[in-house]
Amino acid sequence: MDIGVLTVPLGDQPLDETLSYLDDIGVDAVELGCGGYPGSDHLDRTALLDDESAQADLRETLSAHGMRVSALATHNNPLHPDEDRAEAADTELREAVELAAQLDVNTVTCFSGLPAGGPNDEVPNWVTAPWPQEHADAHEYQWGVATDYWADLADHAADHGVDVAIEMHPNMLVYEPRGMLELREATNEHVGANFDPSHLYWQGIDVTAAIRLLGEADAIHHFHAKDTKVYEENARQKGVLDTTAYTDEVDRSWLFRSIGYGHDESHWKDVVSTLRMVGYDGALSIEHEDSLTSAREGLEKAVDVLDRAVFETQPGDAYWAE
Repeated sequence: MDIGVLTVPLGDQPLDETLSYLDDIGVDAVELGCGGYPGSDHLDRTALLDDESAQADLRETLSAHGMRVSALATHNNPLHPDEDRAEAADTELREAVELAAQLDVNTVTCFSGLPAGGPNDEVPNWVTAPWPQEHADAHEYQWGVATDYWADLADHAADHGVDVAIEMHPNMLVYEPRGMLELREATNEHVGANFDPSHLYWQGIDVTAAIRLLGEADAIHHFHAKDTKVYEENARQKGVLDTTAYTDEVDRSWLFRSIGYGHDESHWKDVVSTLRMVGYDGALSIEHEDSLTSAREGLEKAVDVLDRAVFETQPGDAYWAE
């Protein structure tokens, strides 16, 4: 297991400078945005795809800083009811898979997407309860759309030997672990989780239990190191389904926080240990979205906590059990 960073918050500086900075603070891997919401500041997907010379330049830049790529990121909505938006997101995702294979990167991170609630609707519809009945009907319709799409996308990923790691995210069809397993079972083993605990904390999901659940199915393909703090004084009044702006921090029921500012260091050591128990040995890719501090300070504090949590060696013989 190594410490990585999703480089999106550092997109205002060139990749070479970003890698130099991350190397200096103890980072070993990067997750590079190449489309969708993460953008493409550090990796121009269309420029690198099928261009061996450009790919060689990228490899040289990464090697100069002792850095590997844990994943390519293209989070968007390929199930959007607007056909143009869905097509653009689908192209991004399929090309990201193709580019990942060409770069010998094992994983592409993304969202499941979210369809409309019916064939004539114009906007995505996040269904969170089965009643009145039209909501249950909408949810069934959405899973039909998603299964058809993801079965084909999973075959594309398998053809290129790349895993697709879906971030369980509210306002997407897959937002919790059992939904993640349902989609995986409907597709193939190349579909799994980009396990981001920050979206699970505020839903009341036990993160280590979720790691065990998905780990038993070998369904954790990537991991986002990102924390969340629930502010009970607000949550007691309005719950956690909070539409308050993220920048109105004082009135929100919860906020994304830097590692260690939502849960203490002992919790993160438990997370790392549980990941090791279920066989995950990839990157802990820090995603900075803490509005109470700068990207650099948030990243540096996260690295500081994770550096004490991550094991640097493989387990030895359990001599005491012999």
